[in-house]
Amino acid sequence: MLVHLRLTVPEALADDVTRLLSSRSTTNLVILPGVSREPRGDLIECDTAREYVSEIVDALEDLGLADRGGIVISRPASTPFRRAGELEDAAPGEADDAVIWDEVLETAEDSSTPGISYHVFLVMATALAAVAVITDSSVLVVGAMVVSPDFAPIAALCTGVVFAKFRLAWRSAALLVASFVFAITVVTALGLIGRATGLIGAADVTGNRPQTGFIWQPNHWSFIVALIAGTVGVLAMTTDKTTAMVGVFISVTTVPAAGNLALALATWQRAEITGCATQLGINLAGLLLAGTVTLAIQRLLSRHLQRGARRLLSRLP
Repeated sequence: MLVHLRLTVPEALADDVTRLLSSRSTTNLVILPGVSREPRGDLIECDTAREYVSEIVDALEDLGLADRGGIVISRPASTPFRRAGELEDAAPGEADDAVIWDEVLETAEDSSTPGISYHVFLVMATALAAVAVITDSSVLVVGAMVVSPDFAPIAALCTGVVFAKFRLAWRSAALLVASFVFAITVVTALGLIGRATGLIGAADVTGNRPQTGFIWQPNHWSFIVALIAGTVGVLAMTTDKTTAMVGVFISVTTVPAAGNLALALATWQRAEITGCATQLGINLAGLLLAGTVTLAIQRLLSRHLQRGARRLLSRLP
């Protein structure tokens, strides 16, 4: 599948941009001189393989187009023509492995300053996890994981570290901490209300829980799962393969512990408070470590990995 580039180009840059795009790595090159009003200049459009996008955008930014003009990246629903197939076949690596780094950065910026809906979803996910603990329901644990949006600021924090954008990293870290504190505080307050009305008691938290007891009992597997989840999450984000199941897998390491922690605070079960807080801390550390390392490796070796993957796959029957 090709990627579409739509560029508004000032007159002073038009010739340079046209020369850059007039290559074998693009097709459907369209130049409409003088039609752009802001900035005043040309409208230039073309299609290219996903593998070439970051390279082309970097070159456009070096020309100054990002500061003086406009760059819009979009994906056509379908490109059923011969030249598209030829371009994709000629591109190094596989499209699924290619990373559009400007897209990753833009997503990270958006994820570091989410709106009210983010906090609502995290509170609801934490509340579902708390109910899962009370009822010892693995089904509700899965429901909480589906609802949770917490990997977005984690990925943004990893991105900020790898790209040395420390303001982005700081905003993401602050959001991550503040959102979990807020969600746990709200669910703790609900737990206190439930305890005061007799809806829940300490036995609901400390009783035998074969389906959910793992939430507050951290061990070495907790960190291993977090490392795997962080790696999968970043790969899904950078290669545009995020699915509901990826979200479930990632959230298994965070939201259940937050929900259990809220209940433990409401019923003041010190052992579970310590266990849940430790579990949450270990999991977040594992996610951040794996996510940052994975993103750094992709950033450093993405072009080489694409070519290597193409050579390896070409040898398979």
